[in-house]
Amino acid sequence: MSSEDDVDLEALVNDMNTSLESLYSACPMQSETTPLLQSSSHTRSQQPPATRPQRQPAAPRQKVQRSQPVHILAVRRLQEEDQQFRTSSLPAIPNPFPELCGPESPPVLSHGSLSPSQAAAKQDVKVFSEDGTSKVVEILADMTARDLCQLLVYRSHCVDDNSWTLVEHHPHLGLERCLEDHELVAQVDSTMASESKFLFRKNYAKYEFFKNPMNFFPEQMVTWCQQANGSQTQLLQNFLNASSCPEIQGFLHVKDLGRKSWKKLYVCMRRSGLYCSTKGASKEPRHLQLLADLEDSSVFSLIAGRKQYGAPTDFGFCIKPNKVSSDAKEMRLLCAEDEHSRTCWVTAFRLLKYGMLLYQNYRIPQQRKGLLSPFNTPVRSVSENSLVAMDFSGQTGRVIENPAEAQCAAMEEGHAWRKRSARMNVLGSQSPLHPSALSTGTLLRSGTKATHPSLPPAVIHRTQHWFHGRISREESHRLIKQQGLVDGLFLLRDSQSNPKAFVLTLCHHQKIKNFQILPCEDDGQMFFSLDDGNTKFSDLIQLVDFYQLNKGVLPCKLKHHCIRVAL
Repeated sequence: MSSEDDVDLEALVNDMNTSLESLYSACPMQSETTPLLQSSSHTRSQQPPATRPQRQPAAPRQKVQRSQPVHILAVRRLQEEDQQFRTSSLPAIPNPFPELCGPESPPVLSHGSLSPSQAAAKQDVKVFSEDGTSKVVEILADMTARDLCQLLVYRSHCVDDNSWTLVEHHPHLGLERCLEDHELVAQVDSTMASESKFLFRKNYAKYEFFKNPMNFFPEQMVTWCQQANGSQTQLLQNFLNASSCPEIQGFLHVKDLGRKSWKKLYVCMRRSGLYCSTKGASKEPRHLQLLADLEDSSVFSLIAGRKQYGAPTDFGFCIKPNKVSSDAKEMRLLCAEDEHSRTCWVTAFRLLKYGMLLYQNYRIPQQRKGLLSPFNTPVRSVSENSLVAMDFSGQTGRVIENPAEAQCAAMEEGHAWRKRSARMNVLGSQSPLHPSALSTGTLLRSGTKATHPSLPPAVIHRTQHWFHGRISREESHRLIKQQGLVDGLFLLRDSQSNPKAFVLTLCHHQKIKNFQILPCEDDGQMFFSLDDGNTKFSDLIQLVDFYQLNKGVLPCKLKHHCIRVAL
């Protein structure tokens, strides 16, 4: 690779950071866009002509004296300004694949590409959650998937940790995929069949390959047109640089179009498309046959490939043309040998198709978090950030706003649980492990954390988002896979084999493992342990907090928890 075509990743990141900082340092209502670095050079490209009429620069504000009253905008006006800021803050991105652009599509992918009349058009979209509940949301034509996720996070009182995603789900085809943050929801909705729907779900693995690219791309599956040093920086640099030619290669099971048979073929993925070899592992041009084009297609995961399509493995994926809504005959179905290989193919498809635009989606939340740091104080865990401390000692409950008072109340609450648990065991009362000990009237709504005298320590965990009750092993594995196979993703559930035990389901190195949590008694008091009594905890909340800070006998620390939110 020549030095003028070789893009340094650090320079790339610094350039994008400078661009975004200049964007946010400007007036929030400013709608001009700043183009990012062209992926094949170090110089900034000339700004393309804006598709929206540019606003006149605002007159300089007079300095407000302290004695002068300041006019406060109405809440509705502030919401409109915030929405306009979100929808106009994405800069125009040079298309890293100009050779794939048709005559009807411009070479620059800008968020404000719709005309003002088209952008102002509204429509209703129905979004479902994991538990089957749904919400109808009115959206604008230019609303992106990230904007809709932020709106749903706000209305559902969730924590916005940039891992929420909108899922395009096709139950009749057995397919689903996570929408990219920059995709327009209205455009995707127009291509979906009546049986299809949107799901609101966590996906912790959405941008994990930018953090650990070597874990996603095995060395034997990646080749380059020119020599590369194999480092993480070089790997990402080659994928993001439009002038480079990365190639993913390997054997896949390919389903014949219009038939039920599958064949094992040598397949390679390039920027120009997905090809298979008609002669062994040969990659000569005369032996390569085009299987699918990347430009007007999207990559999906197969939900039940074995049952619906007779797939040879459980690790299937599909390249579906965007124009296809219900006809499975035009879809290209493929199967990998394991989850690692499937993840490699799907990730390569996204990088080759979107390139720098995908990297910008990854960087924008971090930039906003840095700029809004005074309003985003660090918290110890995501689950605790969604809870509110309350005091029910008086006739009416009140929210504890003082952090020091809330911490003291939590400590007193923990000591009260332990004393109450010991007293119950001494008096021979009903075991706190019995499910009936938690009546339906004592369950807390999401978003509250109360000092409730009727909740013993052995059942207080049922109010936590990471506890999923009596679900099967298969269901727990399905939830882990749906929310991203990243290290530290976990959930707790009731044990099916032992009614007094619990199971910790944990993901490590893209494999799901189960650890049984057994009750043990010491000096008349009941404890829980994951390591045969060596480390004991009076409740499961203590156990989870401990393994979030210490690996112990687990292969990794608990980092993310599976969550299902009702819309």
